[in-house]
Amino acid sequence: MSQSEATGETKEFLFKILVVGDIGTGKTSIIKRYVHNIFSYFYRSTIGVDFALKVLQWEQNIVVRVQLWDIAGQERFGNMTRVYYKDAVGAMVVFDVTRTSTFEAVSKWKSDIDSKVRLPGDAMIPVVLLANKCDLSKDGLVRNAAQMDKYCEEKGFIGWFETSAKENVNIDKACRALVAKILENDVSNNKRDAKATVVVDVKESPAESSGCC
Repeated sequence: MSQSEATGETKEFLFKILVVGDIGTGKTSIIKRYVHNIFSYFYRSTIGVDFALKVLQWEQNIVVRVQLWDIAGQERFGNMTRVYYKDAVGAMVVFDVTRTSTFEAVSKWKSDIDSKVRLPGDAMIPVVLLANKCDLSKDGLVRNAAQMDKYCEEKGFIGWFETSAKENVNIDKACRALVAKILENDVSNNKRDAKATVVVDVKESPAESSGCC
């Protein structure tokens, strides 16, 4: 039993999650399916960044608000991505299983995230890889699950999922896996912070002290 369950208190979390990938990979469709459970063939290409919010009753006494940032595919190496990535605690990189070129861009997206946003202690944020449009014919490495597992391990992804926004395949599962990892990191960071102590020499005058509270 968690402390929140024992005390009857509700703990609330707000997590910023990036959704990135080349243009046309289905990022907006995935978000619309996850947040509103809808699908359309006629979404316009995202310009800059868009936002969506999903509220999860994670456990009886835990509420998680997931803020999804839909980053436009053409923004990968723009100056604005550093601003968009700020304060993110997790990410999804999306590619289209029917277009090998979008998979080839995955490592560049992952490197861009790793270079621009970090967790406390300089740890990389958890990232899942979504092989989207799995209801269509697959092309390239995604046809070999073992090779995909190896690829994700080498690139530092926490895992990968075949997804389909159209058929609603694995989207909830992938997002839940990412949120679970973010919560795990949050607990670990809180434990580390609780153990941290600041030693202040009380003999120093306030003007001389370099310690901070």
